[in-house]
Amino acid sequence: MSCKIQFGVSTWLWQSPFGTESISLFPKIKDMGFDVVEIPVEDPDRIDGKSVRRALDDNGLKGLVCGVFGPTKDLTHEEPRVHEHCFHYLEKCFELCRLWDVNFVAGPMYAAAGKARMVSDEQRKIEWDRAVTNLRKVCRMAQNSGCDVALEPLNRFESDLVNTAEDVMRLIGDINHPSAKVLLDGFHMTIEEKSLREALHRVGDRLLHVQVSENDRGIPGTGLTPWGEFKTGLEEIGYEGAMVIESFTPEIKELAGAVCIWKNLAENQDHFASEGLQFLKKTFPL
Repeated sequence: MSCKIQFGVSTWLWQSPFGTESISLFPKIKDMGFDVVEIPVEDPDRIDGKSVRRALDDNGLKGLVCGVFGPTKDLTHEEPRVHEHCFHYLEKCFELCRLWDVNFVAGPMYAAAGKARMVSDEQRKIEWDRAVTNLRKVCRMAQNSGCDVALEPLNRFESDLVNTAEDVMRLIGDINHPSAKVLLDGFHMTIEEKSLREALHRVGDRLLHVQVSENDRGIPGTGLTPWGEFKTGLEEIGYEGAMVIESFTPEIKELAGAVCIWKNLAENQDHFASEGLQFLKKTFPL
């Protein structure tokens, strides 16, 4: 089997939060050779969806919606008002999907990113069950908007709930809704998986989206990631979707601190994007 991949980049590589003015990045992203731009929606009220759609069209780019989940958007929280806040936020994300002709929202929406604690098995089950119940509702919301949700496992330092392809498939099985799908991020996979190829086979046709950086969050191709195994796995499951470079600018201190980037990973962020894209195009030829 073969895979057909579109290459993209997250605007987090340069800026945070994304706002309407961030469309100034689009010409540069297109000139570098990307076809897809992943937009992290930290605050949907900062984004004029129609203006962004015009800018995407003007630059020949496809936009993708990446959900951002912190303590106020935690579907495992004990307070139902926090769940409601997350539902309201996701409805706005689905509205952006409709405006941009995107068919999924991606991200670790089962719990707040960075929620990693040692808790009892009983507490873990309570939070797992909350995630299942609330994500089933999210999936119904997504289906009503003509969308799916791509659930992302995070490494153990960023989540104590869903870390591996096996974990996310168990979550999807418990949700038991056709809109529940998967995003896999090569950075998290190099920490948590025994085999990238086996992880890709485990999710199979549920895989909607792929994010990549190097094992140190650096430029793809400069570290320890087994890219040949990654390529083989994607080909064997016939993946057809985007592969997006996701890393973060060290210039935005709040963002860099949240993802523990304490030093520059490239001479500059443009170099990061262009060198990463060259490597991906060489490794995953169209």
